[in-house]
Amino acid sequence: MSLNMGFRLLTSCKKSVLPKITSSTRTFHSSLPRAIVYPKATAETFTKVTTAKDRIAVVDFYADWCGPCHQLAPVIEKLTNEPNKSGTGLPFDLVKVDTDSDEGQVLGAKYKVRALPTVVAFRDGVPVSQFVGALNEAGVQKFLSQL
Repeated sequence: MSLNMGFRLLTSCKKSVLPKITSSTRTFHSSLPRAIVYPKATAETFTKVTTAKDRIAVVDFYADWCGPCHQLAPVIEKLTNEPNKSGTGLPFDLVKVDTDSDEGQVLGAKYKVRALPTVVAFRDGVPVSQFVGALNEAGVQKFLSQL
């Protein structure tokens, strides 16, 4: 007794009829670039991001025990989840430096961080602007628009 269930044995496969993509050009995106967030950044990450060309690095010096730091963190993180760019049109990245870590203490001393939170904006490795304390969303947006 033969069981024929309507299946056929495929003995040959044709090549795909889809065109092969050989272009290495980047596709166009109409949306603005989003920030990259570097939580608990090391000194190496700090240097790499703050010296990047064509981007602005917004560095948040914070500590886990700092109440105003906890108020500012969601505001900055909300803004980094939205398409963003500075007043100059350059996109920005967020670097979070924990001042309780050894590397964070060295970086904080280098940039004269005396109170928390302190936010410093860097362009091409140079600090261009900063604020101290927890700002509301409008205050942070104004700060970013002036970069």
